[in-house]
Amino acid sequence: MTNTITLPITGMTCANCVATVERNLKRVNGVTNAVVNLSSERATVEFDPTLVFLPDIIGRVERAGYGVATGEADLIIKRLADDNDARRLEKALLHIEGVLEAHVALATEKARVRYVPTIVSQAEIRKAVAQAGFEALELGGDADDAEAKARAAEISHQKRMLIIGLLFTVPLFVFSMARDFGLFGMWAHADWVHWVMLAFATPVQFYVGAQYYAGAYKALRNGAANMEVLIALGTTAAYVYSLPIVFGWLDGHVYLETSAVIITLVRLGKLLEARAKGGASEAIKKLMGLQAKTAQVVRDGVEIAVPVEAVRVGDVVLVRPGEKIPVDGVVIEGHSSVDESMLTGESLPVTKGPGDPVIGATLNKLGMLKFEATKVGKETALAQIIRLVEEAQGSKAPIQQLADQISAVFVPIVIGIAVLTFLGWYFLGPPLPVNADTNAFTRALINMVAVLVIACPCAMGLATPTAVMVGTGKGAELGVLLKNGEALERAGHITTVVLDKTGTITKGQPAVTDIITNDESADSALQNPKSKIQNEELLRLAASVEKGSEHPLGEAIWAEATTRGLHLSEPEGFQAEAGLGVSAEVDGRAVAVGNLRMMEARGYPLNGLQPEVKRLQAEAKTAMLVAVDGAVRGVIAVADTLKDGSVEAIAGLHRMGLRVVMITGDNRKTAEAIARQVGLDAVLAEVLPEGKAAEIKKLQAETVNGKPAVVAMVGDGVNDAPALAQADVGIAIGTGTDVAIAAAPITLMSGDLRGVVRAVALSRKTLRTIKQNLFWAFFYNVILIPAAALGFLNPMLAAGAMSFSSVFVVTNSLRLKKADV
Repeated sequence: MTNTITLPITGMTCANCVATVERNLKRVNGVTNAVVNLSSERATVEFDPTLVFLPDIIGRVERAGYGVATGEADLIIKRLADDNDARRLEKALLHIEGVLEAHVALATEKARVRYVPTIVSQAEIRKAVAQAGFEALELGGDADDAEAKARAAEISHQKRMLIIGLLFTVPLFVFSMARDFGLFGMWAHADWVHWVMLAFATPVQFYVGAQYYAGAYKALRNGAANMEVLIALGTTAAYVYSLPIVFGWLDGHVYLETSAVIITLVRLGKLLEARAKGGASEAIKKLMGLQAKTAQVVRDGVEIAVPVEAVRVGDVVLVRPGEKIPVDGVVIEGHSSVDESMLTGESLPVTKGPGDPVIGATLNKLGMLKFEATKVGKETALAQIIRLVEEAQGSKAPIQQLADQISAVFVPIVIGIAVLTFLGWYFLGPPLPVNADTNAFTRALINMVAVLVIACPCAMGLATPTAVMVGTGKGAELGVLLKNGEALERAGHITTVVLDKTGTITKGQPAVTDIITNDESADSALQNPKSKIQNEELLRLAASVEKGSEHPLGEAIWAEATTRGLHLSEPEGFQAEAGLGVSAEVDGRAVAVGNLRMMEARGYPLNGLQPEVKRLQAEAKTAMLVAVDGAVRGVIAVADTLKDGSVEAIAGLHRMGLRVVMITGDNRKTAEAIARQVGLDAVLAEVLPEGKAAEIKKLQAETVNGKPAVVAMVGDGVNDAPALAQADVGIAIGTGTDVAIAAAPITLMSGDLRGVVRAVALSRKTLRTIKQNLFWAFFYNVILIPAAALGFLNPMLAAGAMSFSSVFVVTNSLRLKKADV
């Protein structure tokens, strides 16, 4: 058995930190996989709970020099009788996955719990207290978002350090520049002035810059090198070089302002980066903000307001106009229209009445609704969407592998280049003028510092995850759920889109249009409902069989019989044959309802009904043959209608240069009639459910512009699950079944096919942003490291450029939030 947990990691600054945390986690006995994301600052860990425990995993992260954000809950506990109760509650709390420490004090009747907020919530802790037989009183207000608190504390710390850095660095820098330009008299070159400059530079070097020394030590201790190693080396070189001059042991220029400016600029860059990363994770905060805080529940005949966490499955919930629906459920009383745009991206309100499902966090617009809660807590649609988006934001896109591989060797290579730069300038550099105010050693040192400081592994580390983070968040706002970075990347390369017909292009709610028996002419029974009794008897027998079916065509036959008020019998020995039809015994008669292939396979005579079947198929109707006691007695025609937006969506896919193919189990004539209506490129008809995956495989073997086709499959039914899994990109229509959604890396919350166009457009724009980011990260380093080595860059300018390179990457990713898709 394998458990998967997500840990909020603190203290990571660049791609090397990610590699260090990943490597350390994978070394833990029992951990099977670990993926760390720099942008979301989270680690997803798969482990065997029989071999390793959560504290061991957290301890390993901390030994590697990083932290895990934790929350503290202070609860007032009622019903504690004695010390045994306190110990029992402590034990119960410590058994909750995600709880690290629990202390229950009988004297104060309080419990203090330290927990990991990405694994367990305060609501779940309170629930565990209640299950143990006690009561945890809420102290009022919202439960703290411990992870957000940790992030805010980090930003606050960076801000405080930056202010201290500026207070010392700005006067030091201004004075140094003014002195170099001769704006002060000779007094500015006196020995005591150097001591004043040292007094200003030292707090910046060892207090403001302490994080870089600590980070460098931890990285080196773990056998790695990161950005902090480069900063520590570069600034220490400038600072230490200046000390003999301050002490009067050597003559020359001090570079104390250089080290101070580098540290302060890097702090500024890190603060801006932290703020920008906060913007990248806004989508999750928005989704969390949709949740209703309280619910009006009817218990024991009395309407009471309870926190949304206290709603139980089976509770009857009241929602008045203008209120949010608190949890998922089914309407039992009332009619209204509900705004679901915040989850599905659909702007039009959806009409709701008894029997209709409602989704938590959506807005009730008109009437009062009474509904039964069916999903609460982590099971609600909103909770699952948040979990999916979090997982997607923490995943790695394949394109990131190159950046990870380069980041792993980047810092040692840069240190090597810096050493070569020093040696080259010192031994091979052009001779200095006789009256130069510097010497060969100083020149070589400054150029070496510039190389160390200009190199930026951060931009490479952030290029992909920030774009994936913003892209998946934007997708959630549009009703497009992307399960991982790989799905986002693959969707940007799609060449062929395969659409299932029923429930995808069409509404999947077909209705009976014609009933024809072999005893009559082709009059439509719907136009002449009082026609021969055989029609209604044929419909009654077919509907009695279909009572046991879940197929949309079967449901249409059953619905028509119910509408006509026909008395249906109980079928016996019901059998469903995938892709063919159904059969059962009704009132002692063997009845089979299915397609032409089913009747031919059984050898049933068609009794002259074949021309009628052909005519109906030419009208894009599905002809269901009904056999009674071994002979076909009639045809029931069922037609499906196109979904709103199907034509527009397919036209949009064509504008993107994509080939659009329809796959269906329907006969070719019906399928081609639909294809003509919506303008499809190709039709794969009469495909059995088990054959859909094979057809996808054939399409994948084709080439488009000399490259293998990248095929997306869009479907909504159980039958589509194998094809969704076979396709390069599976896209499940959200109105379909859970099986289809589980098999597909992309889910459309609404049943509107235009969501496919949005998904492809978003993927293409995200992919373009990733490529821009990677180009900038590589171009920046490839151009500026040699420039620094050749002596064209002052170390302070280099520090500024390095700080803003990662800010540029994050800001470029944030542009996706405003992308028009």
